[in-house]
Amino acid sequence: MRENFNEINITPLTDIFLVLLIIMMVIAPMMDQQGLNLTVPQAVKEQSPKEFKTINFMVSEDGRYYLDGDEVAVEDLQNVISDKVKTCPDGLLIVPEPNSEHRALVKLIDVARSVGVSSVSVQGS
Repeated sequence: MRENFNEINITPLTDIFLVLLIIMMVIAPMMDQQGLNLTVPQAVKEQSPKEFKTINFMVSEDGRYYLDGDEVAVEDLQNVISDKVKTCPDGLLIVPEPNSEHRALVKLIDVARSVGVSSVSVQGS
């Protein structure tokens, strides 16, 4: 007859733990080098808000452009924006009417980019 099996063999379990220990010993030094370099911000005195000097264009529903209330012809867009960017270096703000055409908006953005305006914003309604 067969005798009762009263002992547990822990040799495979010990082998697994030793393999995991070796893996962790190899990986641990690599993980230490990938830390984040954080700097704590210093307390700064509150400054007055900066006034932005932007070029403000409005695009009408029929595809016309208005700069500060004055209509600008499509042919003159490049000249007007290049002249205005000298006094307003903070970018271009476009305020389209709700049903304005997308191509008029894209045309204005393309002209502004070609002149060298780096920041273009579109104000939604």
